[in-house]
Amino acid sequence: MAEQLLSTAVHDTVPGRYVRPESQRPRLAEVVAGARIPVVDLACPDSAAVVSAIGAACRSHGFFQILNHGIDEGLMAAVMAVARDFFRLPAEEKAKLYSDDPARKMRLSTSFNVRKETVHNWRDYLRLHCHPLDQFVPDWPSNPPDFKEIMSAYCKEVRELGLRLYAAISESLGLEAGCIGTTLGEQEQHMAVNFYPQCPAPELTYGLPAHTDPNALTILLMDQDVAGLQVLNGGKWVAVNPQAGALVINIGDQLQALSNGEYRSVWHRAVVNSDRERMSVASFLCPCNDVVLGPARMLVTEETPAVYRNYTYDEYYKKFWSRNLDQEHCLELFRT
Repeated sequence: MAEQLLSTAVHDTVPGRYVRPESQRPRLAEVVAGARIPVVDLACPDSAAVVSAIGAACRSHGFFQILNHGIDEGLMAAVMAVARDFFRLPAEEKAKLYSDDPARKMRLSTSFNVRKETVHNWRDYLRLHCHPLDQFVPDWPSNPPDFKEIMSAYCKEVRELGLRLYAAISESLGLEAGCIGTTLGEQEQHMAVNFYPQCPAPELTYGLPAHTDPNALTILLMDQDVAGLQVLNGGKWVAVNPQAGALVINIGDQLQALSNGEYRSVWHRAVVNSDRERMSVASFLCPCNDVVLGPARMLVTEETPAVYRNYTYDEYYKKFWSRNLDQEHCLELFRT
């Protein structure tokens, strides 16, 4: 099955199994190129202003970029470099790690869910579980030699950043700073190291089609040289242009549910490039499988009744993976 990996060959044409029906293609000429999603400087001395800016971004876009987040730019560059080195390994080396089983804790795969899809996505990815690190790192790739060390260091920094953001998001909703972290329980943490090869016809396919994230919070390290992330805002697709030193944050489905629909887990997608390959590293903070999720009690009143029923993350995640990526918003299945 590893021969399905896109990163093991150069492609002069787009194979038929990647070509979207005409009605489902990305219409790249219609994408808004010059708009900017909100940018929040975490070093701003006015902490109330930071909280307010984060809340406004969660309501308006569900996405924002953060500056002065505390993660060293040298470490971020090292993560992207070692990720690129991994996908340049010989095919036989990568084949040892290939799996199309979504239940695997560490796997190299392609597209999104090749077992179910009728049309594939122009992406290979390495999926890693990251917490607790000492439990999962021994199974991570040993080649490149510095892969484990660099990725482990980054995972620790990202986790701390995510917990800081939870506190700010809690306060922006009028909740205690620790509310979200406590509600979601001991956070699981996953990472997707994404590789989007050069594509001879980007208008025919996607790196990833429109989707929302099933987790609570996503922290994205983007390729600084090649854009590809797009966010649906106001009915139009908006390109997210890389900003030096920034990380991209997006609200996942669980924070939309916890906020009782006040904050938005929005549709986003990845398109591909005809001239250059593109990398990204997405880190996901996820609730415990058995924690009970739903709108925060303080946000449910007679005027604002619960939008979603209670459920466990395990129930939600299984439902998410049983569907195609671009079906209706999974939260719609949990409405009251």
